[in-house]
Amino acid sequence: MAGAAAAQSAASDWEAVRGATDIQYAPLAPVKPVQAEAPEWLQAFGHLLEAIFAPIGQLLGMSWPIFSNVLIALAILLALFVLWRIFGPVIAGLRNRAEAEEAESWVPVEAEALALLEDADRLAREGRFAEATHLLLRRSVGQIRDARPDWLHPASTAREISALPMLPDSGREAFATIATRVERSRFALRDLDAGDWSAAREAYARFARIELRA
Repeated sequence: MAGAAAAQSAASDWEAVRGATDIQYAPLAPVKPVQAEAPEWLQAFGHLLEAIFAPIGQLLGMSWPIFSNVLIALAILLALFVLWRIFGPVIAGLRNRAEAEEAESWVPVEAEALALLEDADRLAREGRFAEATHLLLRRSVGQIRDARPDWLHPASTAREISALPMLPDSGREAFATIATRVERSRFALRDLDAGDWSAAREAYARFARIELRA
C-alpha cells in the first residue's frame, strides 16, 4: 500500500510540473538568421549595372547572376593588373638594387685592383717575379680581411687561408695558386719565372672577382 501511495504521489507531482505554464516543454522553432540588406545606393548601383550589362550576358548565353560573377572576376583581374603596372617597376628596381649591392659586397674597387696589378707588372718586367707574386698574395689576404675579418686571425698562414671552407671553390683554387708559388720562392728557395708569374696573375684576376657575401 505504501508503494502504491508513493507512486500515485510521484505521478501527481509530475502532472503538476507538466502543467506549469512557466516551463517550456515543446521544441523551439529554429531561428532563421537575419540577413542584412544592402544599402539602397548599393542596390541602385547593382540595378544600374544589371540594366547595362545584362543584355550583353544574354547575347553570350548567360543569365545575369552568372554574368555578374564573370564581371566581378574580370574587375579583380583588372585591379591586379593595374597594381602590378604601378608597383611592378618599383619592386623590380628594389630587387635589382639588392642584387647589385650583394654583387658588390666584396668585389674590390676596380681602380685599386688595377693599381695593384700595375705595381706587380712593373716588378715582373724587372724580373722580380717573386716580389710581384708576393704582392698579389698580400693583396688577396687584405681583401679577405677587409671583407670578413672574422675568418682570419693574426697567425693565419697562406696554406690555412687557401683551405678556408667559407671561400668558394674557385676562390680557394685561385688563392692556392698564388700562395703555392710564394711558399716555393720563400721556403724552397726556388726563384719564380715568367710562367709562375703568369699563373699567379691570372689566378689573382679570378680571385678579385670572387663574390663574398657578408
